[in-house]
Amino acid sequence: MSGLDTNIVLIALPTIAKELPGTSLLDLILVLLGYQLITASVLINFGRLADMFGRVKLYNLGFAIFTIGSALCGFSQSGTQLIIFRMIQALGAGFLFSNSAALITDAFPEQERGKALGINQVAMIVGSVVGLVLGGFMTGAIGWRSIFLINIPIGIFATIWSHYQLHELAIIGKGQKVDIPGNITLVAGIVTILTAMTLYAIALIGFLEFCLFLGGGIILIAAFAWIETRTKQPMLDLSLFKIRMFSAGNIAIFLNSLARGAVSLVLILYLQGPAPYMMGLDPLTAGIFVLPVSAALAIFGPASGWLSDRYGARALASLGLLVSSVGFLLVTGIGLTVTFQQILIPLILIGAGMGLFMAPNRASIMNSVTPETRGIASGISTTLMNLGGVFSLGLTFLILATNTSMADLTSIFFGGTPEHDPSLWIGNFLNSIHFVFLLSTIFLLIAIIPSVLRGPKAKFD
Repeated sequence: MSGLDTNIVLIALPTIAKELPGTSLLDLILVLLGYQLITASVLINFGRLADMFGRVKLYNLGFAIFTIGSALCGFSQSGTQLIIFRMIQALGAGFLFSNSAALITDAFPEQERGKALGINQVAMIVGSVVGLVLGGFMTGAIGWRSIFLINIPIGIFATIWSHYQLHELAIIGKGQKVDIPGNITLVAGIVTILTAMTLYAIALIGFLEFCLFLGGGIILIAAFAWIETRTKQPMLDLSLFKIRMFSAGNIAIFLNSLARGAVSLVLILYLQGPAPYMMGLDPLTAGIFVLPVSAALAIFGPASGWLSDRYGARALASLGLLVSSVGFLLVTGIGLTVTFQQILIPLILIGAGMGLFMAPNRASIMNSVTPETRGIASGISTTLMNLGGVFSLGLTFLILATNTSMADLTSIFFGGTPEHDPSLWIGNFLNSIHFVFLLSTIFLLIAIIPSVLRGPKAKFD
Protein backbone atom coordinates (compact mmCIF):
# COMPACT_ATOMS: atom_id res chain seq x y z
CA MET A 1 0.00 0.00 0.00
CA SER A 2 2.82 2.44 0.83
CA GLY A 3 4.69 1.57 -2.37
CA LEU A 4 1.52 1.93 -4.40
CA ASP A 5 0.79 5.36 -2.97
CA THR A 6 4.19 6.88 -3.74
CA ASN A 7 4.05 6.32 -7.50
CA ILE A 8 0.29 6.52 -7.92
CA VAL A 9 0.37 10.15 -6.65
CA LEU A 10 3.41 11.01 -8.75
CA ILE A 11 1.85 9.82 -12.01
CA ALA A 12 -1.35 11.78 -11.26
CA LEU A 13 0.33 15.02 -10.22
CA PRO A 14 -0.20 16.96 -13.49
CA THR A 15 -3.89 15.94 -13.49
CA ILE A 16 -4.33 17.00 -9.85
CA ALA A 17 -2.75 20.35 -10.74
CA LYS A 18 -5.30 20.96 -13.49
CA GLU A 19 -8.43 19.64 -11.75
CA LEU A 20 -8.11 20.56 -8.05
CA PRO A 21 -9.32 24.18 -7.62
CA GLY A 22 -6.82 26.79 -6.49
CA THR A 23 -3.79 24.50 -6.62
CA SER A 24 -0.45 26.32 -6.91
CA LEU A 25 3.00 25.06 -7.78
CA LEU A 26 3.94 25.31 -4.09
CA ASP A 27 0.94 23.10 -3.25
CA LEU A 28 2.14 20.46 -5.70
CA ILE A 29 5.64 20.53 -4.25
CA LEU A 30 4.28 20.20 -0.71
CA VAL A 31 2.02 17.30 -1.71
CA LEU A 32 5.24 15.42 -2.49
CA LEU A 33 7.69 16.95 -0.03
CA GLY A 34 5.25 17.24 2.89
CA TYR A 35 4.52 13.51 2.85
CA GLN A 36 8.18 12.52 2.78
CA LEU A 37 9.17 15.22 5.24
CA ILE A 38 6.70 14.07 7.90
CA THR A 39 7.65 10.44 7.35
CA ALA A 40 11.36 11.17 7.62
CA SER A 41 10.87 13.34 10.69
CA VAL A 42 9.00 10.74 12.76
CA LEU A 43 10.76 7.52 11.77
CA ILE A 44 13.52 7.54 14.40
CA ASN A 45 11.11 8.39 17.18
CA PHE A 46 8.56 5.83 16.01
CA GLY A 47 11.33 3.22 15.95
CA ARG A 48 12.19 4.21 19.49
CA LEU A 49 8.53 4.01 20.55
CA ALA A 50 8.34 0.54 18.99
CA ASP A 51 11.22 -0.63 21.19
CA MET A 52 9.31 0.78 24.18
CA PHE A 53 5.71 -0.27 23.51
CA GLY A 54 5.80 -3.05 20.93
CA ARG A 55 6.42 -3.15 17.20
CA VAL A 56 3.25 -5.02 16.23
CA LYS A 57 0.93 -2.55 17.98
CA LEU A 58 2.47 0.45 16.27
CA TYR A 59 2.60 -1.34 12.92
CA ASN A 60 -1.16 -2.02 13.14
CA LEU A 61 -1.77 1.58 14.15
CA GLY A 62 0.14 2.69 11.05
CA PHE A 63 -2.24 0.81 8.75
CA ALA A 64 -5.26 2.41 10.41
CA ILE A 65 -3.88 5.96 10.26
CA PHE A 66 -2.74 5.53 6.66
CA THR A 67 -6.21 4.32 5.64
CA ILE A 68 -7.94 7.27 7.31
CA GLY A 69 -5.50 9.71 5.68
CA SER A 70 -6.13 8.12 2.27
CA ALA A 71 -9.89 8.54 2.63
CA LEU A 72 -9.46 12.20 3.58
CA CYS A 73 -7.13 12.79 0.59
CA GLY A 74 -9.77 11.36 -1.71
CA PHE A 75 -12.30 13.96 -0.59
CA SER A 76 -9.95 16.97 -0.59
CA GLN A 77 -11.50 20.19 -1.91
CA SER A 78 -8.35 22.29 -2.20
CA GLY A 79 -4.60 22.02 -2.50
CA THR A 80 -4.22 22.99 1.17
CA GLN A 81 -6.53 20.21 2.30
CA LEU A 82 -4.67 17.67 0.20
CA ILE A 83 -1.36 18.73 1.76
CA ILE A 84 -2.74 18.36 5.30
CA PHE A 85 -4.37 14.99 4.63
CA ARG A 86 -1.19 13.71 2.94
CA MET A 87 0.62 14.53 6.17
CA ILE A 88 -1.87 12.35 8.07
CA GLN A 89 -1.08 9.60 5.59
CA ALA A 90 2.59 10.21 6.29
CA LEU A 91 2.15 9.59 10.02
CA GLY A 92 0.69 6.18 9.23
CA ALA A 93 3.50 5.48 6.78
CA GLY A 94 5.98 6.40 9.52
CA PHE A 95 4.67 3.63 11.77
CA LEU A 96 4.80 1.14 8.87
CA PHE A 97 8.27 2.06 7.60
CA SER A 98 9.90 2.25 11.03
CA ASN A 99 8.78 -1.24 12.05
CA SER A 100 8.79 -3.31 8.87
CA ALA A 101 12.47 -4.29 8.81
CA ALA A 102 12.55 -4.82 12.59
CA LEU A 103 9.54 -7.19 12.50
CA ILE A 104 11.16 -9.26 9.75
CA THR A 105 14.53 -9.28 11.51
CA ASP A 106 12.84 -10.51 14.70
CA ALA A 107 11.10 -13.32 12.83
CA PHE A 108 14.03 -14.76 10.83
CA PRO A 109 17.46 -16.14 11.80
CA GLU A 110 20.50 -14.21 10.61
CA GLN A 111 21.24 -16.60 7.73
CA GLU A 112 17.77 -16.04 6.20
CA ARG A 113 17.25 -12.30 6.74
CA GLY A 114 18.65 -11.17 3.40
CA LYS A 115 16.13 -13.34 1.55
CA ALA A 116 13.29 -12.24 3.85
CA LEU A 117 14.09 -8.55 3.47
CA GLY A 118 14.42 -9.07 -0.28
CA ILE A 119 10.90 -10.52 -0.42
CA ASN A 120 9.66 -7.59 1.64
CA GLN A 121 11.35 -5.28 -0.84
CA VAL A 122 9.55 -7.05 -3.70
CA ALA A 123 6.20 -6.35 -2.00
CA MET A 124 7.14 -2.67 -1.89
CA ILE A 125 8.26 -2.67 -5.51
CA VAL A 126 5.23 -4.59 -6.78
CA GLY A 127 3.16 -1.85 -5.16
CA SER A 128 5.17 0.82 -6.96
CA VAL A 129 4.87 -1.04 -10.30
CA VAL A 130 1.11 -1.37 -9.87
CA GLY A 131 1.02 2.30 -8.85
CA LEU A 132 2.62 3.46 -12.09
CA VAL A 133 0.25 1.55 -14.37
CA LEU A 134 -2.88 1.55 -12.21
CA GLY A 135 -2.37 5.20 -11.32
CA GLY A 136 -2.14 6.18 -14.97
CA PHE A 137 -5.21 4.11 -15.88
CA MET A 138 -7.37 5.23 -12.93
CA THR A 139 -6.44 8.89 -13.31
CA GLY A 140 -7.49 8.88 -16.95
CA ALA A 141 -10.55 6.62 -16.64
CA ILE A 142 -12.02 7.42 -13.22
CA GLY A 143 -10.28 10.55 -11.93
CA TRP A 144 -7.43 11.37 -9.61
CA ARG A 145 -9.48 10.96 -6.41
CA SER A 146 -9.72 7.22 -7.07
CA ILE A 147 -5.96 6.82 -6.51
CA PHE A 148 -6.49 7.61 -2.82
CA LEU A 149 -9.82 5.89 -2.34
CA ILE A 150 -8.39 2.57 -3.56
CA ASN A 151 -6.36 2.44 -0.33
CA ILE A 152 -9.50 2.21 1.84
CA PRO A 153 -10.39 -1.48 1.23
CA ILE A 154 -6.70 -2.44 1.15
CA GLY A 155 -6.05 -0.61 4.41
CA ILE A 156 -9.06 -2.06 6.22
CA PHE A 157 -8.04 -5.60 5.26
CA ALA A 158 -4.39 -4.98 6.20
CA THR A 159 -5.31 -3.51 9.60
CA ILE A 160 -7.51 -6.48 10.51
CA TRP A 161 -5.11 -9.07 9.07
CA SER A 162 -2.04 -7.68 10.84
CA HIS A 163 -3.95 -7.49 14.14
CA TYR A 164 -4.72 -11.21 14.08
CA GLN A 165 -1.65 -12.59 12.27
CA LEU A 166 1.35 -10.66 13.63
CA HIS A 167 2.73 -11.57 17.04
CA GLU A 168 5.17 -9.59 19.17
CA LEU A 169 8.61 -11.25 19.25
CA ALA A 170 10.66 -8.29 20.44
CA ILE A 171 12.00 -7.70 23.93
CA ILE A 172 10.09 -4.64 25.13
CA GLY A 173 12.05 -2.20 27.28
CA LYS A 174 10.49 -0.97 30.52
CA GLY A 175 10.56 2.50 32.07
CA GLN A 176 11.88 4.28 28.98
CA LYS A 177 11.07 7.91 28.16
CA VAL A 178 10.52 9.88 24.98
CA ASP A 179 13.35 12.27 24.10
CA ILE A 180 11.32 15.48 23.58
CA PRO A 181 14.26 17.93 23.10
CA GLY A 182 15.80 15.59 20.54
CA ASN A 183 12.50 15.29 18.68
CA ILE A 184 12.00 19.05 18.51
CA THR A 185 15.51 19.93 17.31
CA LEU A 186 15.65 17.15 14.70
CA VAL A 187 12.27 17.95 13.15
CA ALA A 188 12.90 21.70 13.29
CA GLY A 189 16.30 21.30 11.63
CA ILE A 190 14.99 19.13 8.78
CA VAL A 191 11.97 21.39 8.18
CA THR A 192 14.11 24.55 8.19
CA ILE A 193 16.60 23.18 5.63
CA LEU A 194 13.87 21.93 3.30
CA THR A 195 11.90 25.16 3.69
CA ALA A 196 14.99 27.09 2.57
CA MET A 197 15.46 24.89 -0.50
CA THR A 198 11.78 24.93 -1.50
CA LEU A 199 11.05 28.63 -1.02
CA TYR A 200 14.26 29.66 -2.77
CA ALA A 201 13.49 27.31 -5.67
CA ILE A 202 10.10 28.95 -6.31
CA ALA A 203 11.50 32.47 -5.76
CA LEU A 204 9.59 33.30 -2.54
CA ILE A 205 12.83 34.20 -0.72
CA GLY A 206 16.15 35.66 -1.84
CA PHE A 207 19.65 34.22 -1.57
CA LEU A 208 20.35 35.92 1.79
CA GLU A 209 17.19 34.48 3.37
CA PHE A 210 18.08 31.10 1.86
CA CYS A 211 21.50 31.18 3.53
CA LEU A 212 19.98 32.21 6.87
CA PHE A 213 17.40 29.41 6.76
CA LEU A 214 20.02 26.88 5.71
CA GLY A 215 22.42 27.97 8.43
CA GLY A 216 19.67 27.84 11.05
CA GLY A 217 18.73 24.31 10.00
CA ILE A 218 22.34 23.13 10.22
CA ILE A 219 22.66 24.67 13.70
CA LEU A 220 19.49 22.86 14.82
CA ILE A 221 20.81 19.53 13.50
CA ALA A 222 24.09 20.14 15.35
CA ALA A 223 22.09 20.94 18.51
CA PHE A 224 20.21 17.66 18.06
CA ALA A 225 23.49 15.72 17.89
CA TRP A 226 24.76 17.53 21.01
CA ILE A 227 21.55 16.75 22.92
CA GLU A 228 21.66 13.07 21.95
CA THR A 229 25.17 12.65 23.40
CA ARG A 230 24.02 14.05 26.76
CA THR A 231 20.62 12.39 27.18
CA LYS A 232 20.29 9.21 29.25
CA GLN A 233 17.64 7.78 26.92
CA PRO A 234 18.27 9.45 23.53
CA MET A 235 15.91 9.18 20.58
CA LEU A 236 18.89 8.44 18.36
CA ASP A 237 21.47 6.12 19.89
CA LEU A 238 24.62 7.58 18.35
CA SER A 239 26.70 4.76 19.84
CA LEU A 240 25.29 2.50 17.11
CA PHE A 241 27.38 4.45 14.61
CA LYS A 242 30.51 3.08 16.30
CA ILE A 243 29.62 -0.21 14.60
CA ARG A 244 31.35 0.04 11.25
CA MET A 245 28.88 -2.17 9.38
CA PHE A 246 25.98 -0.12 10.74
CA SER A 247 27.48 3.30 9.95
CA ALA A 248 28.82 2.30 6.51
CA GLY A 249 25.50 0.75 5.51
CA ASN A 250 23.57 3.83 6.60
CA ILE A 251 25.88 6.26 4.80
CA ALA A 252 25.49 4.17 1.65
CA ILE A 253 21.70 4.02 1.99
CA PHE A 254 21.51 7.82 2.39
CA LEU A 255 23.66 8.49 -0.68
CA ASN A 256 21.76 5.92 -2.74
CA SER A 257 18.46 7.55 -1.78
CA LEU A 258 19.87 11.00 -2.50
CA ALA A 259 20.75 9.75 -5.99
CA ARG A 260 17.46 8.05 -6.84
CA GLY A 261 14.91 10.03 -4.81
CA ALA A 262 13.83 12.35 -7.62
CA VAL A 263 14.35 10.10 -10.65
CA SER A 264 10.66 9.19 -11.01
CA LEU A 265 9.57 12.83 -10.64
CA VAL A 266 12.06 14.03 -13.28
CA LEU A 267 11.06 11.28 -15.70
CA ILE A 268 7.33 11.91 -15.23
CA LEU A 269 7.78 15.66 -15.83
CA TYR A 270 9.88 14.90 -18.88
CA LEU A 271 7.42 12.35 -20.29
CA GLN A 272 4.22 14.31 -19.54
CA GLY A 273 5.61 17.74 -20.45
CA PRO A 274 3.45 19.78 -22.86
CA ALA A 275 3.47 18.69 -26.51
CA PRO A 276 4.76 19.52 -29.05
CA TYR A 277 7.65 20.98 -27.05
CA MET A 278 8.12 17.83 -24.96
CA MET A 279 6.91 14.22 -24.99
CA GLY A 280 3.30 15.03 -24.02
CA LEU A 281 2.41 11.47 -22.97
CA ASP A 282 -0.79 10.61 -21.09
CA PRO A 283 -0.46 9.30 -17.49
CA LEU A 284 -0.86 5.62 -18.45
CA THR A 285 1.76 5.71 -21.21
CA ALA A 286 4.16 7.66 -18.99
CA GLY A 287 3.74 5.02 -16.29
CA ILE A 288 4.54 2.24 -18.77
CA PHE A 289 7.69 4.11 -19.89
CA VAL A 290 9.01 4.11 -16.29
CA LEU A 291 8.07 0.47 -15.57
CA PRO A 292 11.53 -1.01 -16.37
CA VAL A 293 13.02 0.55 -13.21
CA SER A 294 10.52 -1.12 -10.89
CA ALA A 295 10.38 -4.36 -12.85
CA ALA A 296 14.16 -4.83 -12.73
CA LEU A 297 14.19 -3.96 -9.04
CA ALA A 298 11.50 -6.57 -8.35
CA ILE A 299 13.52 -9.24 -10.19
CA PHE A 300 16.93 -8.54 -8.68
CA GLY A 301 15.74 -7.70 -5.14
CA PRO A 302 14.94 -11.19 -3.81
CA ALA A 303 17.85 -12.77 -5.69
CA SER A 304 20.33 -10.36 -4.12
CA GLY A 305 18.87 -10.96 -0.66
CA TRP A 306 19.21 -14.73 -1.08
CA LEU A 307 22.80 -14.39 -2.31
CA SER A 308 23.76 -12.01 0.50
CA ASP A 309 22.73 -14.64 3.08
CA ARG A 310 25.44 -16.89 1.62
CA TYR A 311 28.16 -14.53 0.46
CA GLY A 312 27.69 -11.36 2.49
CA ALA A 313 26.48 -7.89 1.58
CA ARG A 314 29.68 -6.05 0.66
CA ALA A 315 30.21 -7.22 -2.93
CA LEU A 316 26.53 -7.33 -3.94
CA ALA A 317 25.63 -3.93 -2.50
CA SER A 318 28.70 -2.29 -4.02
CA LEU A 319 28.03 -3.89 -7.40
CA GLY A 320 24.45 -2.63 -7.26
CA LEU A 321 25.61 0.95 -6.72
CA LEU A 322 28.00 0.66 -9.68
CA VAL A 323 25.32 -0.79 -11.99
CA SER A 324 22.85 1.99 -11.09
CA SER A 325 25.51 4.66 -11.67
CA VAL A 326 26.04 3.34 -15.22
CA GLY A 327 22.29 3.57 -15.87
CA PHE A 328 22.14 7.15 -14.61
CA LEU A 329 25.19 8.10 -16.66
CA LEU A 330 23.48 6.81 -19.81
CA VAL A 331 20.39 8.99 -19.29
CA THR A 332 22.47 12.16 -18.89
CA GLY A 333 22.46 12.32 -22.68
CA ILE A 334 18.69 12.07 -23.11
CA GLY A 335 17.21 14.27 -25.87
CA LEU A 336 13.98 16.27 -26.14
CA THR A 337 12.16 13.09 -27.13
CA VAL A 338 12.98 9.45 -26.59
CA THR A 339 11.50 6.10 -27.59
CA PHE A 340 10.73 3.31 -25.14
CA GLN A 341 13.47 1.19 -26.74
CA GLN A 342 16.05 3.95 -26.33
CA ILE A 343 15.43 4.40 -22.61
CA LEU A 344 14.83 0.72 -21.79
CA ILE A 345 18.42 -0.39 -21.07
CA PRO A 346 19.38 2.63 -18.87
CA LEU A 347 16.22 2.22 -16.77
CA ILE A 348 16.78 -1.53 -16.40
CA LEU A 349 20.33 -0.84 -15.17
CA ILE A 350 19.06 1.73 -12.67
CA GLY A 351 16.44 -0.67 -11.31
CA ALA A 352 18.70 -3.72 -11.30
CA GLY A 353 21.37 -1.83 -9.41
CA MET A 354 18.85 -0.70 -6.81
CA GLY A 355 17.64 -4.29 -6.43
CA LEU A 356 21.17 -5.60 -5.96
CA PHE A 357 21.91 -2.94 -3.34
CA MET A 358 18.86 -2.60 -1.13
CA ALA A 359 18.21 -5.99 0.50
CA PRO A 360 21.88 -6.91 1.20
CA ASN A 361 22.59 -3.45 2.58
CA ARG A 362 19.52 -3.47 4.85
CA ALA A 363 20.31 -7.02 6.03
CA SER A 364 23.88 -6.03 6.95
CA ILE A 365 22.58 -3.06 8.95
CA MET A 366 20.01 -5.10 10.86
CA ASN A 367 22.45 -7.97 11.50
CA SER A 368 24.98 -5.58 13.04
CA VAL A 369 22.83 -4.59 16.06
CA THR A 370 21.47 -6.38 19.12
CA PRO A 371 17.83 -7.55 19.24
CA GLU A 372 16.76 -4.87 21.73
CA THR A 373 17.93 -2.07 19.42
CA ARG A 374 16.44 -3.34 16.17
CA GLY A 375 13.50 -0.95 16.32
CA ILE A 376 15.68 2.14 16.58
CA ALA A 377 18.17 0.69 14.05
CA SER A 378 15.35 0.14 11.56
CA GLY A 379 14.08 3.65 12.26
CA ILE A 380 17.52 5.19 11.69
CA SER A 381 18.16 3.46 8.37
CA THR A 382 14.65 4.16 7.08
CA THR A 383 14.93 7.77 8.22
CA LEU A 384 18.18 8.24 6.31
CA MET A 385 16.62 6.62 3.26
CA ASN A 386 13.62 8.96 3.41
CA LEU A 387 15.78 11.99 4.19
CA GLY A 388 17.85 11.22 1.11
CA GLY A 389 14.65 11.14 -0.93
CA VAL A 390 13.38 14.41 0.56
CA PHE A 391 16.67 16.24 -0.04
CA SER A 392 16.83 14.75 -3.53
CA LEU A 393 13.44 16.27 -4.35
CA GLY A 394 14.39 19.61 -2.81
CA LEU A 395 17.69 19.73 -4.68
CA THR A 396 15.96 18.80 -7.95
CA PHE A 397 13.39 21.59 -7.58
CA LEU A 398 16.23 23.99 -6.86
CA ILE A 399 18.17 22.93 -9.99
CA LEU A 400 15.09 23.10 -12.23
CA ALA A 401 14.05 26.53 -10.92
CA THR A 402 17.57 27.93 -11.32
CA ASN A 403 17.53 27.34 -15.09
CA THR A 404 13.82 27.74 -15.93
CA SER A 405 11.52 30.67 -15.12
CA MET A 406 8.75 30.09 -12.60
CA ALA A 407 6.08 30.79 -15.24
CA ASP A 408 7.45 28.15 -17.61
CA LEU A 409 8.16 25.66 -14.81
CA THR A 410 4.58 26.05 -13.61
CA SER A 411 3.33 25.37 -17.14
CA ILE A 412 5.36 22.16 -17.26
CA PHE A 413 3.95 20.99 -13.92
CA PHE A 414 0.39 21.87 -14.89
CA GLY A 415 0.72 20.45 -18.41
CA GLY A 416 -0.19 23.77 -20.01
CA THR A 417 1.25 25.94 -22.76
CA PRO A 418 4.51 27.67 -21.72
CA GLU A 419 4.42 31.46 -21.43
CA HIS A 420 7.63 32.03 -23.37
CA ASP A 421 8.96 30.77 -26.68
CA PRO A 422 10.25 27.22 -26.01
CA SER A 423 13.49 28.02 -27.86
CA LEU A 424 14.30 30.38 -24.97
CA TRP A 425 14.00 27.80 -22.17
CA ILE A 426 13.61 24.21 -23.41
CA GLY A 427 17.37 23.74 -23.74
CA ASN A 428 17.95 25.00 -20.19
CA PHE A 429 15.22 22.70 -18.84
CA LEU A 430 16.77 19.70 -20.59
CA ASN A 431 20.23 20.66 -19.30
CA SER A 432 18.77 20.75 -15.78
CA ILE A 433 17.52 17.19 -16.22
CA HIS A 434 20.97 16.14 -17.45
CA PHE A 435 22.59 17.77 -14.41
CA VAL A 436 20.20 16.03 -11.99
CA PHE A 437 21.11 12.64 -13.47
CA LEU A 438 24.81 13.50 -13.43
CA LEU A 439 24.58 14.34 -9.72
CA SER A 440 22.83 11.00 -9.17
CA THR A 441 25.75 9.25 -10.85
CA ILE A 442 28.24 11.06 -8.61
CA PHE A 443 26.32 10.29 -5.41
CA LEU A 444 26.19 6.58 -6.30
CA LEU A 445 29.90 6.41 -7.06
CA ILE A 446 30.66 8.07 -3.70
CA ALA A 447 28.33 5.57 -1.96
CA ILE A 448 30.50 2.71 -3.21
CA ILE A 449 33.28 3.83 -0.82
CA PRO A 450 31.45 3.18 2.50
CA SER A 451 29.78 0.12 0.98
CA VAL A 452 33.15 -1.47 0.20
CA LEU A 453 34.60 -0.42 3.57
CA ARG A 454 31.87 -2.03 5.70
CA GLY A 455 33.38 -4.37 8.27
CA PRO A 456 33.17 -8.13 8.77
CA LYS A 457 29.86 -9.82 9.49
CA ALA A 458 28.37 -9.24 12.93
CA LYS A 459 25.81 -11.68 14.34
CA PHE A 460 23.21 -10.89 16.97
CA ASP A 461 20.43 -13.49 17.36
